[in-house]
Amino acid sequence: MGELLLVNARLCTLKGDGSPRRGDALGDLGVIEQGWILIEDELIKSLGDGSPPEGLEPDMVIDLDGRVILPGFVDCHTHACWAGSRLDEFQKMLEGATYLQLLEEGGGIMSTVRAVREASEEQLATSLSEQFARMATWGSSTIEVKSGYGLTTADELKMLRAIHDASVQTTQLVTGTFLGAHAIDPDIPDFIDRTINETLPAAVEEFPGITCDAYCEQGAWSMEDTTRLFERAVDLGCPLRVHTDQFNELGMTDKAIEMGARSVDHLEATSPAVMKRLGESETMAVLLPASGYCLDDRYAAGRELIEAGAAIALATNLNPGSAPCPSMPMAMSLACRKCGLTPQEAIAASTYNAACVLGLQGQVGSLAPGHRADLVVLDTQDERELAWWVSAQPPPLIIQRGEVVQFLADSSTVEEQGEDPEETGP
Repeated sequence: MGELLLVNARLCTLKGDGSPRRGDALGDLGVIEQGWILIEDELIKSLGDGSPPEGLEPDMVIDLDGRVILPGFVDCHTHACWAGSRLDEFQKMLEGATYLQLLEEGGGIMSTVRAVREASEEQLATSLSEQFARMATWGSSTIEVKSGYGLTTADELKMLRAIHDASVQTTQLVTGTFLGAHAIDPDIPDFIDRTINETLPAAVEEFPGITCDAYCEQGAWSMEDTTRLFERAVDLGCPLRVHTDQFNELGMTDKAIEMGARSVDHLEATSPAVMKRLGESETMAVLLPASGYCLDDRYAAGRELIEAGAAIALATNLNPGSAPCPSMPMAMSLACRKCGLTPQEAIAASTYNAACVLGLQGQVGSLAPGHRADLVVLDTQDERELAWWVSAQPPPLIIQRGEVVQFLADSSTVEEQGEDPEETGP
């Protein structure tokens, strides 16, 4: 790929020490007011303040005229692998049906489960690749994708294989999560025991060390059954994450903290006392404001979580039912307006802290030598615009794994050095 040099840029490095950012540190973006960054092949080679050192001979130079460079966005919670359509349910919700009512009627997650079971591994991988392309348009360069729409051993493995298949076809960094405890299939005898004793071990055998997730909520998995699943997952060497307190506080957040879960996600119904305990723990809080926007206008209390000391991250929760949102900038805009975050906090929660949720902060989420060359260039000199806009043009320049995947900037900003810049477009 050669070398690419970006100059005259405002760098938000998000440089960290390997630990999640909390409190005042969450708003510190590690800004270099006017700097440069050199990319070699797939990695950041070097970066610095002012003008680049003499003697560099990159294959291409792009003068950004003061524009902001951010690390590529890390979408740490998605259900991007699915089949079928939920448009009929969307119509019913507009007419007054609630998400839990649809779930109780066999809709919601279960309607997507039926479609996924009918789809082939190849069809799922193709659909997921299309989702990755949508997400790339908005700057997502690292994406977590959950299973959970199969619910049988064969179909959960089919989903995890499709996630892997799609991951090798993209410049994005993709990590899969086992979510066999996404719902309860009433038509499968002893479903919970089968998931714990058959499906989870089969997933771990094929994907060692995979993270285990669960949806703990009324109408889904109880705290007791989720705990049983997690005890088995720990024995099998799986990190833990959990959907908790979306509609009802059932006690799973405290249990997840006790069990050392990497994250608790949703938290719309979390009480102040539990927020305090979360802030005193190593477990991270993942906010998913697109769900509140699409469902019931309820949002996690982001400001209160930050003040309690919690390490927070932000994600789209992209899925076909409660959050058809592929845009991290949209999630940031909602987090500022509905969860009380500042633009700087939303950026850190969407990059460095989100990478910490996935255990990938040594590779992505910040701009540092040796990290993957995943960059988002904004068409502004003030990064706060990212959260201020509700819907705007996608970022004009996106680089993933050192490759320019989106180039919408005026070609006059590119200084040709041995290569036609037009050939570097999508």
